[in-house]
Amino acid sequence: MKIIRFVIPLLITSSLIYFLSNSLSLGGSSIPPLGHFLNPFEGFWQNAESTENENVEETIYLDGALDNVEIVFDKNHVPHIFAQNDHDLYLAQGYVIAKLRLWQLEFQTHAAAGRISELIGENGIRFDRLQRRKGMVFGASKSLEAMKSDPEIFKIIASYAQGVNLYINSLDYKDLPIEYKLLNYSPETWTPLKTALIQQYMIDNLTGWDCDLENTNALQVFGEENFNFLFPEWVEGIEPVVPSDTTWAFEPSPTSVISQPIAIAGVTPSTIEMPDPDNGSNNWAVSGKKTKSGKPMLANDMHLGLNLPSLWVVMQLNAPGVNVIGNTFTGSPGIVQGFNSSVAWAFTNSPRDVRDWYNITFKNQSKNEYLYDSAWKSTTKVIEEIKVKNGSTYIDTVTYTHHGPVVYDNSFMSTSSSENNYSLRWIGHEPSRLINALYILNRARSHEDYKKALTFWDAPAQNIAFVSGDGEIAITAQGRFPLKSKGQGKFLMDGSNPAHEWQGYIPMEHNAYQYNPKREFVSSANQHAVDSRYPYYFYNGSNEYYRNRRINALLDSLNNITVEDFMTMQQDTYSIKAQEVLPLFLDSLYQTSLSDNEKRFVQKLSEWNYYYSANLDTPILFELWWTNFKNILWDEFDRTDLVLLQPNDFNTTHIIKNYPNHKFIDVAETPELENLTQIINGSFKLAIENMVKWEDQNDSETTWANYKGTGITHLARIPAFSKSNVQTGGNGNTINAMKSNWGPSQRLIVEMTDPPTAWFVYAGGQSGNPGSPYYDNYIDKWRDGQYMELILMPSSESHQDQLKNKITIQPK
Repeated sequence: MKIIRFVIPLLITSSLIYFLSNSLSLGGSSIPPLGHFLNPFEGFWQNAESTENENVEETIYLDGALDNVEIVFDKNHVPHIFAQNDHDLYLAQGYVIAKLRLWQLEFQTHAAAGRISELIGENGIRFDRLQRRKGMVFGASKSLEAMKSDPEIFKIIASYAQGVNLYINSLDYKDLPIEYKLLNYSPETWTPLKTALIQQYMIDNLTGWDCDLENTNALQVFGEENFNFLFPEWVEGIEPVVPSDTTWAFEPSPTSVISQPIAIAGVTPSTIEMPDPDNGSNNWAVSGKKTKSGKPMLANDMHLGLNLPSLWVVMQLNAPGVNVIGNTFTGSPGIVQGFNSSVAWAFTNSPRDVRDWYNITFKNQSKNEYLYDSAWKSTTKVIEEIKVKNGSTYIDTVTYTHHGPVVYDNSFMSTSSSENNYSLRWIGHEPSRLINALYILNRARSHEDYKKALTFWDAPAQNIAFVSGDGEIAITAQGRFPLKSKGQGKFLMDGSNPAHEWQGYIPMEHNAYQYNPKREFVSSANQHAVDSRYPYYFYNGSNEYYRNRRINALLDSLNNITVEDFMTMQQDTYSIKAQEVLPLFLDSLYQTSLSDNEKRFVQKLSEWNYYYSANLDTPILFELWWTNFKNILWDEFDRTDLVLLQPNDFNTTHIIKNYPNHKFIDVAETPELENLTQIINGSFKLAIENMVKWEDQNDSETTWANYKGTGITHLARIPAFSKSNVQTGGNGNTINAMKSNWGPSQRLIVEMTDPPTAWFVYAGGQSGNPGSPYYDNYIDKWRDGQYMELILMPSSESHQDQLKNKITIQPK
């Protein structure tokens, strides 16, 4: 593809033009030294790659390697690493990851640590302050200590770091990724702390959302009875990960009852930025009794932000005692999600409230002491020096209580009318041993190995599905969960009251678990892990209610399942929400008052099959109708003086179907008393107006794909390195859970044949270099529901017809 040599420099040039004209897209960063940057022998032109470099063999000599390592790249640019010991295996993994994704590798640690201002200037200060106030490095340091306490685990982390640094030290300016040149900085030495920060980055992404302060506001505004009606913990019709017929064969740990679970201390005007509450996934597994081959099968698609480079890199790791393949995080040794010859495993987020806020009473403005158990307790101060590119260092003082860091205070998230001092208690501040768990999973041979690995899995909590070549299937809602009494942590708590402390942790052996169930499948999609019969208090404000029921219905109905069936399921865009809401809406319309144009849309909606297909316009109208309906119905929540969340879609539907005359079925801002039918009709007319307005403002065809506008955005928000308006169907509540910049970041299907067969795709490409043909080459396949075979090679000499490049590492 010789054209690559001309197109890629043009692409980079267009990015440069945009960058120079719109420096704020990179936070106001300074222009790089143009002579260096534009030099054809070492500047950005050197980042262009082509497929002409394929089918080559290369030998490199590395200090620290103990023996020869062979790395073969297959036709999809997947590296298969073959080493003769663990040290060389993880050294080579670090080296290859750095070679593929160096800038991303380091940028994520800068983001996790609150060091973005060093790269982009003063526009990064607020983000950096928040990261430091959340205690990101504080938590990562705790995990690093846990890693150091296990010599075998720390050895592989150190080997990985050594591999990354060997690659970094081999680079000249011309070899640096384009982002370093654009932002005018150089990579740092990789350290084990950076691996802990990558881990912290994911813990924050998957557990960093809560609604405690919004709940507290709603409780004060609406009262306890109304709050419980609007935000119930359990609603009829949920299907938990572990079904209700489970018998809990254990005696639960006792908890103390809290008489005052909240601290009423005024309202909170606004809350800190948090990850998308929809961050989650789908996974399911079926036994051989339901498959055509008679072998168990597993599927997984993990829903996260859609970014370039992708979060994921696919690779194989082979050494004595381990031969595993799948998705890995940039910056962390081992395979996160994948399979070996004996077992396969997959993840979805298991939502649980593992972040709590405590109202702190300081003795005075010095914040040196705070009230606890009727006495004054000393705080700890951490002076955070935020270095700012082309600016003065910003000094922020973060106060720590025994609960955790004080995130909200008079210098951060406070207003002239309100001073809030809120300390954060978070599972992310506890030491994590995820790498121990993954080390065992990578080498697992049995269900017992899976159970052993899970004893180390603490955060982020995950529903971990499992299949084995022996025919077993299982799923566990696994994590380290705080032990709480009913209602504890649902609202802002009193930081001075010892009774409000976490009461320990639920024993991991009491976590919800299912093994070889009678229905012959297990599944999860971020719904409730359990139902109300589970003997421990369970709460989360972001449980999923639709995808899980669709998955279960399909799996229940399917037999003689094939890989193609699983592929079809992962692409499924059927909406149970639309199925449950739209008939009621249509039945409530005043048919005689509709215009001809409105009747035309009603006819379309009446004929719609509830699939969010990319080429349809009907899903646009339904979504506009539903959004307008909720905004009118819940106008009480539209406040500028405090932050509130609307009731979720599932409970909104439950209320309008079962309580159509409830006092909340009204428009609060009008003196008249509106009924449900009036709100449905009014919101329909608004939806038509919104749709016409969108059509007038957009030249593109009126389709769901164009309206939704799914984009895959470069991590530094560089438009020329991003992919816009990817033509996809789906919606956040369908199995193919696609939103504008969020969705199934990867897809994997494994069938436990001998050897296992597997198929994968993700929203990106293996290379982090925008000038590489492997930067985004998977996206079209991902968009179109296509997959590539993922081959677990027994040796570097097998599957020669699939291989492209080969690197041999030899000791120096």
